[in-house]
Amino acid sequence: MTKEEMEKAYADSLGMTPETQPEFFSYVLDIYETPSWRSMEKYIQHADITRCQHILSVAYLSFLTAKEEGLNVSDAARGAMLHDLFYYDWHVRGDGSHRLHGYRHPGFALKNAEKLFRLNDTQRDIIIHHMWPLTPAMPKTKEGLAVSKCDKFCAWQEIIREKKAKKE
Repeated sequence: MTKEEMEKAYADSLGMTPETQPEFFSYVLDIYETPSWRSMEKYIQHADITRCQHILSVAYLSFLTAKEEGLNVSDAARGAMLHDLFYYDWHVRGDGSHRLHGYRHPGFALKNAEKLFRLNDTQRDIIIHHMWPLTPAMPKTKEGLAVSKCDKFCAWQEIIREKKAKKE
């Protein structure tokens, strides 16, 4: 996808529902409806975007990317829906429990995802390696690379959104 196509897809992902994107949700509805996943709505990820919305955006862009590149659409969407499945506010500082968050949270997310869902190797790869290149281990699958790229793109869009809001 071009940058413009990704920007449009990101904008389209904000506020989407199973009714507005039935094909995408056909792969991830069981995750979306899980109380543990929905509980992350209370956490801000970047700017004014909740963790659930961030994850949905990453998963939707990953789904579109996988479709375009002929990858496993289900694995890309499902792995992306679980890539940030951790239950704390990473912005809170002081108690040391969130120290090195960028490096450690993929392991927390994988552990939490495995408690809730049966994962395959591609989905595990997506979750554990989504922070590459911050973390040294590169994804082993094309789906993992796609999700990592989409995660960075969405985070960047959210940071830009925050900077624009501060200027206004």
